[in-house]
Amino acid sequence: MILAAGCDKLPGARKSPFNGVDVTGSDMGRGLRLMDHTGQERALADFRGKVVLVIFGFTQCPDVCPTALANAASAVRQLGEEGKQVQVLFITVDPKRDTLELLRQYVTAFDPRFLGMGGDAERVLRTAKDFNMYVAQRPGTTPDTYTVDHSTQMYAFDREGRVRLVIAHGTAPAAIAADLKVLLN
Repeated sequence: MILAAGCDKLPGARKSPFNGVDVTGSDMGRGLRLMDHTGQERALADFRGKVVLVIFGFTQCPDVCPTALANAASAVRQLGEEGKQVQVLFITVDPKRDTLELLRQYVTAFDPRFLGMGGDAERVLRTAKDFNMYVAQRPGTTPDTYTVDHSTQMYAFDREGRVRLVIAHGTAPAAIAADLKVLLN
């Protein structure tokens, strides 16, 4: 998939209302069906009526994943009451170590409404592939100290469950909040 940025700068082009890259019409993520950290199987359809922000990562990530979750939490808080209409899903790319209980502890530390999502390795990797994610385990000094390289973008879905945006890692919380607000209204 090729994503083009900056096309709104062409003569006569309409300016996008989004900070993220508009991918409306893509079929990414339609097959999302994993266990949430409470043990309930969930699909995107379960969140119809809410804007959904999907983040991939793992609980032992030293910097990228906690930054993404902190930025998402800040963005949701900036929405005030409207933030209750946003569901953040954190999908593990390390199902071997990230148990549902560990996911619960991790994601709820950022916001109690966030859901950690996981399952068996095959389902998790199939989900990552459905989002065109890069995921690769990199060995550590011992078998249990490996790390997981992965794509770092977030995905925003509208209230109807359609993927609308790819949001780059490092996007400021205010810009994420602005995109979520457009999708909410």
